[in-house]
Amino acid sequence: MSRPAAPRPGLFVTGTDTGVGKTTVAVALARLALRRGLVPIPFKPVETGCDPEPDDARRLWEAARPPITLRETCPVALKLPAAPAAAAAAEERRLDLEELTSHADNIAARGDFLIVEGAGGLLVPYAASWTNADLAFRLRLPVLVIGRAALGTINHVALTLAELSRRRLSCAGVVLVRTAELAGAHEPSNGPLIEALTGTRPLGTLPFLSALVRTNPESAADALERALTAEGVSRLLAAQVTEGALERFG
Repeated sequence: MSRPAAPRPGLFVTGTDTGVGKTTVAVALARLALRRGLVPIPFKPVETGCDPEPDDARRLWEAARPPITLRETCPVALKLPAAPAAAAAAEERRLDLEELTSHADNIAARGDFLIVEGAGGLLVPYAASWTNADLAFRLRLPVLVIGRAALGTINHVALTLAELSRRRLSCAGVVLVRTAELAGAHEPSNGPLIEALTGTRPLGTLPFLSALVRTNPESAADALERALTAEGVSRLLAAQVTEGALERFG
């Protein structure tokens, strides 16, 4: 796979699995960017399990307060809670990589950076021939990997990073999320072992958050900033924005 044109300002948020907390992290990043005077443009290309509205996309849209509509944030909302390829097939629809890329181009021009939340993990299919990895490549975005702070995460993160490397996709970083209330005895070893295996040390671990905190953009943003530190969040965002936006970056 050849490399695309110069990277686009933004992030592609993917998970090592479903339900690992990538929406919470994406929501928090969108609100943190907004606090710093940036104009984040949220994009959930396809959301499944919609009954009828795309809940994850709505959370992103409300957190970012962007100059685009909810429908523009999530152009494809599918009912079946399954991989996009399966959910689209259930409705006799075909998901088109070119159309989604063109849509991203249009909405990205209205803000400082594009924050994209993919569906599930890196190799989740949107069609027989393309996945989240292909979409991230076409969107020219570095990939932020979200993993569960649980047993098995070392393997899952390492596999995801290996696939990013194989496809020559840039990794913006790794964030672990505690999805269980109690911390496991293994957690202190996650970061060092992931770093030893992959050369990438996680930026931090987001602690377990109640549903009330997870669904509140301000509270989620505060929690992520504490987990990564303000300096870490600023580096993550500032590395992805345009020169004009950096002039306003607080």
